Amino acid sequence: MSRLSLLLANLLLVLLAAMPARAEDLNDLYFGEALYFAHQGLYFEALERLDTEVLQHKQIDEPELDSLFVHIDDAKFSLGDFELRYRMHHRAGRAIRAVLEGAVDEVVRNDAAYRLARIHFQKQQMEDALLALDRVDGEIPEAIRDDIEFLRANVYLAQGKQLESVDVLKSLKNSDEYSGFASYNLGIAYLQNGQRALAIEQLDRAGQIQTRDASELAIRDKSNLVLGTVLLENGEFERSLPYLNRVRLDGPFSNQALLSAGWAAMSVEDFERAVVPWSILVDREITDSATQEALLALPYAYGKLNIHGRAAIHYGRALDSFGAEIQKLNASVDSIRDGKFLEALVREEIRQNKDWVIRLRTLPETPETYYLMDLLASHDFQTGLQNYLDLADLRRKLLTWGGGFDAYDEIVEIRTGHYEPLLPDVDEQFRKLDSRMRLRVEQHKTLVKRRDDLLTSPRPEFLATPEEQMLLERIAVLEAKAAMNFASNEQTLVRLQRLKGVLSYTLRTEYHARLTEFDKNVRNLDQAMAMVQGEYDEYVRNRQAVTHSFEGYEKPMRRLRAEVEQSVEEIDRLMARQGHLLEVLAIEKLVARRDHLENYGDKARFALADSYDRATQAQARLSETP
Repeated sequence: MSRLSLLLANLLLVLLAAMPARAEDLNDLYFGEALYFAHQGLYFEALERLDTEVLQHKQIDEPELDSLFVHIDDAKFSLGDFELRYRMHHRAGRAIRAVLEGAVDEVVRNDAAYRLARIHFQKQQMEDALLALDRVDGEIPEAIRDDIEFLRANVYLAQGKQLESVDVLKSLKNSDEYSGFASYNLGIAYLQNGQRALAIEQLDRAGQIQTRDASELAIRDKSNLVLGTVLLENGEFERSLPYLNRVRLDGPFSNQALLSAGWAAMSVEDFERAVVPWSILVDREITDSATQEALLALPYAYGKLNIHGRAAIHYGRALDSFGAEIQKLNASVDSIRDGKFLEALVREEIRQNKDWVIRLRTLPETPETYYLMDLLASHDFQTGLQNYLDLADLRRKLLTWGGGFDAYDEIVEIRTGHYEPLLPDVDEQFRKLDSRMRLRVEQHKTLVKRRDDLLTSPRPEFLATPEEQMLLERIAVLEAKAAMNFASNEQTLVRLQRLKGVLSYTLRTEYHARLTEFDKNVRNLDQAMAMVQGEYDEYVRNRQAVTHSFEGYEKPMRRLRAEVEQSVEEIDRLMARQGHLLEVLAIEKLVARRDHLENYGDKARFALADSYDRATQAQARLSETP
């Protein structure tokens, strides 16, 4: 074994030792290698290896001797899991259903039912998702108990079954993982069910949870924002302000909360109070829609305070900002149409970073991605984008594999050059050996047949020694000569018969001993012949293996090359279609934002003129005052 192979084997053994309980007793290294790639998120590589291993396991004659045999159910389940994570929902569904319908452990079956339900939920097949969840029965893996109930609640919410979801969400309020999410979803369920008082109470409770977890802090902010927005839209402006003010200033929902807090204050004509959140908001990321609205809202508040000069300044600032952003959007649209967006998406250094979408804006000639954040975060766009990225990965792999064919050709050429000069001499020696081998095989068969015949029809003369056979032949010759002149040779014939009788007596009395010895020798010869036959067969196999190592590769290689070329062409067509769809969606989003900004610009332009006129008139009145 090479040093690299040893290092890889040791690495896999270390990995298996560190894996969860399900893999503690794993002794199939190929399965372990698949799990190794899966734990890194490389699900295509995991599928590639595990699919091959399972297929080979199905084709062997004695599968119980294979190291994968004891893990085959887990391997099939893992295949479905990898396919699910690689978004191969059709194949994953079939694989997991096969596990559900097979004679597998109850824990594994319930895990499979949950994963199948998750597939249906992602595909918006809520009835099927609920049916899969209903198959969960008996012992449930502790790691997914809350996952199952949270998924059930989301299915109920998607189906409009708020009452059913309420019961499930109440049971999750003390969950370590889902308590914050359950509290928020419970409030939404009450709200959708028309139970407004309970919804406000629950969202208020969710908006005050004590936690340091980033996701739960975001849920807390979301609860406060939703509750404040509900009250704001219902005309309860003063009541909405405390909830909006609870939202963290550095949280993901802070911009919308600041904007809504300003409008709540404006609605009760507390203009000075409205200026505070809007003044904070206008200095934030200009591409955010809340910031852009605040650029118009802040000078509007100053106008209500009759500070028209400052209002005019802020309207001018807003107009400049909108103009600059419109130019960025136009450049972004052109960049997308030139293919720069798709080129940036497939850059390896971008995709290796979890914040790769944000990093796109740091690259030259890429679109203004902050305007695409909502689009990029949507499930449909993410699915389409991931499909495009997977196609790009597959294309790279196919091109790599296609380039490897030349290496295989070189290997075959080296083997041909090494073995072809040696084979003629080897074959000549083999033919001589083969002829001798065939002779010995026939002789062995004759001896075996003779022994078997002697067991049923005793023939003592067949077991005579060479000397005895020579004497018997000599006696037969002398008897023939003496019989020709019987009268003169009668005494000789009598002596010959006596001698022949002695030999016959010896052969008959020693027959069983000789037959036993003969059988023993034949059995020893059987072992020797079996050994010789084994070596002979091993040579034939090695000879065939040598031939197969460099012959017959032309057609398969041509076929594989053609398949790779066809696959690359097909992927190019699919990437073109998928890429065009992504570009159209991105352009539509950018154009919509550009139109929105142009509308804002028109409003800012008119408001700027009005503020300027009011400021001029106010200045004139001041100058006329004695």
